[in-house]
Amino acid sequence: MSGGKKTWKLFLVYLVCILIAVATLFPIYWMFVISARSRLEVFLGPRLIQTSFYSPNYYRPFVQDVYGRYLANSLLIASGNTLLVVCLAVLATYAFSRFRVPGSNNLFFWTITNRMAPPAVFIVPFFLMFNRLGLRDTQFGLILLYCIFNLPFAIWLLKGMMDGIPKELDEAALIDGCSLWGLLWHVIIPLAKPGIMVTAILNWIFAWNEYLFAAILTSVRSRTITTGLAEFVTVIGTNWGEMAAVSVVCLIPAIVFIGIAQKHIIAGLTFGAVKD
Repeated sequence: MSGGKKTWKLFLVYLVCILIAVATLFPIYWMFVISARSRLEVFLGPRLIQTSFYSPNYYRPFVQDVYGRYLANSLLIASGNTLLVVCLAVLATYAFSRFRVPGSNNLFFWTITNRMAPPAVFIVPFFLMFNRLGLRDTQFGLILLYCIFNLPFAIWLLKGMMDGIPKELDEAALIDGCSLWGLLWHVIIPLAKPGIMVTAILNWIFAWNEYLFAAILTSVRSRTITTGLAEFVTVIGTNWGEMAAVSVVCLIPAIVFIGIAQKHIIAGLTFGAVKD
């Protein structure tokens, strides 16, 4: 009897997981279905199965329009910001974790408070500042801007992972003649690699998905793919097919990036969670 109850409980757990997966993935499936339809097919009715594929929805935005450039801008900005943030966060957390800096706890808390403020508060100051410095509508400007919001999160995430690395390893490496930079490069970074990968993934996704500042501080030359999606909504209607196609393409780099680093995700999220 107990075995039957256990089987039913397991069945219910699997059923709930399947329902959650279906509810989560169905919007993505429906987006792909819409992207494969022409304008006429979109308004014919809610058909769940798509038997044809309307390729101009994918061809026109990236070949005949400017969305290929928007995609390149997003890749450059997200990757450049991730590289810069991860490098700075590793150095900052190395200092917070390994050196006794006066007031380090207060400094660490102050760093985190920069993430707490709503981004809308900074729109006007940043707009004026970027105009004055000539950074408006530039990829480099957005890379620097995203550091303000992504760097505190990266430092907070890596701090616990750095603290989870035993300091006895530092002492052993220093006794063997390793310098502080050598200690960071040969001991700390290899051990913290799972956490660094998780930080890079989350930071890249934040920069890739950011809309507010990219919409305000870019116009044409440095516009990102996420802000470009709004251009499909016009006064004469919405081009649902091409919008869905561009949205599907937006998912591909994130899926590839996460797929490459997925083996580090669980190890990184649990790194330093259990200590002796």
